[in-house]
Amino acid sequence: MIGRMGLILLFLKIVFAAEEIKVDEGVLVLTKDNFENAVSENDFILVEFYAPWCGHCKALAPEYAKAAKQLEEQGSAIKLAKVDATEEADLAEKFGIRGYPTLKFFRKGTPTEYSGGRQADDIVNWLLKKTGPPAREINTVEAAEELIDGNNVIVIGFIKDQSTDLAKAYLEVASTIDDIPFAITSEDAVFENYEAKDDTLVLFKKFDEGKVVYEGGSTDAEIKKFIKTNSLPLLVEFNHDTAQKIFGGEIKNHLLMFLNKNDESYATISEAAKSVAKPYREKVLFVTIDAEEEDHQRILEFFGIQKKDAPVARLIRLEEDMAKYKPSTEELTAENIQKFVDDFLAGKLKQHLLSQELPEDWDKQPVKVLVASNFDSVALDSTKDVLVEFYAPWCGHCKQLVPIYDQLGEHFKDNNDVVIAKMDATSNELEHTKVTSFPTIKLFTKGENRAIDYNGPRTLEELIKFVESGGVDVEPSEEEEVEDVDAAKKDEL
Repeated sequence: MIGRMGLILLFLKIVFAAEEIKVDEGVLVLTKDNFENAVSENDFILVEFYAPWCGHCKALAPEYAKAAKQLEEQGSAIKLAKVDATEEADLAEKFGIRGYPTLKFFRKGTPTEYSGGRQADDIVNWLLKKTGPPAREINTVEAAEELIDGNNVIVIGFIKDQSTDLAKAYLEVASTIDDIPFAITSEDAVFENYEAKDDTLVLFKKFDEGKVVYEGGSTDAEIKKFIKTNSLPLLVEFNHDTAQKIFGGEIKNHLLMFLNKNDESYATISEAAKSVAKPYREKVLFVTIDAEEEDHQRILEFFGIQKKDAPVARLIRLEEDMAKYKPSTEELTAENIQKFVDDFLAGKLKQHLLSQELPEDWDKQPVKVLVASNFDSVALDSTKDVLVEFYAPWCGHCKQLVPIYDQLGEHFKDNNDVVIAKMDATSNELEHTKVTSFPTIKLFTKGENRAIDYNGPRTLEELIKFVESGGVDVEPSEEEEVEDVDAAKKDEL
């Protein structure tokens, strides 16, 4: 039993723990000593786990502080906090932190993943949506003006009767979209001020045409598509904050223009693209990517583009194995951009596949080098069993496999029935074979030319057994780690 003095000491410990929570620009600074107290004392608290050296964490810091200030000014009880995960390793381990920054939202002590954006407005809107009604009630013109002025994008439902099909669908959509604020009004004065009719949805935005009136049906899907489509600019600049909206949006066809932002052609090409973008709004998303930005180099590599190639454009169809398309001319005028998109939508373009030049010494080593142009003649040779490793130069697991794979080549170098080969799948693409992770190892069998995936241990012994058995003998094992292709393309993403 704890005595009187023990209770006093326990009380003092709790009090001092609470007092030890420092505040940095409105953000609570949490440690293992005050963390539990912070999440139990606050019903709603968003916690950022960060590393001081992390570039994305540094970029988030001012927006995070700005969001904390906005919430404070609104009189909100929601708190923002941060944890230096490099110093507080126990907390990082407890909450399964594997990358930086990771944000977790605690509701009455229970954590959930944060899925919003990284701009202050996105953070605030996400938190308000998670802690309040899906659509804020507007009772005055002043309240409406304040909301419209204070948000980059906002949707207002001008609805007298919330029992209508449109009202129900609108509120349902409002509850599922976290990064855009929603409001609803039945006040005549607000209707009159915005010249709105009953059962009308209006999207207000601080770019392009300023506002758009919804004219579709009363289904969730139609309303959601309208909002997602019109909440992005006609021409979207790709960066860390817009990446999720671009790749996770409703539109799966993207025109990507790789431009040098500091070049005088940037503004000219951007205006040309914007001038023709509107008719394609629901079919193709127009995106600019700064080719000079170091964080974007992986994307350029995926398209086989170098900095010096900019300005240049490509189209990508996300729902079709990331299929890429190249224009007939690289001059990015309004006319050429429009023709490129029209031809793409009409199905007139052939998929653009990357291919390297065939090295003169491609077959001089035990492990043969394949590129797109010689792949079929070597790998699909029906008189041989051909094992191919599809790799990426930057893949850590691929690098670890190199010495083992070289030994495998040595083992079979005098076997006329077996070929051991490799192909850089980031620079060479095939219509008939799609690679979704690195390394991918496939055995193309002689005779039937079947492609059999190897999913066993990456040891010399097991690889030999796999080849010698014609792809049958594979030792069961725990799944080997791979690096996902799509995740790599979109990583910063």
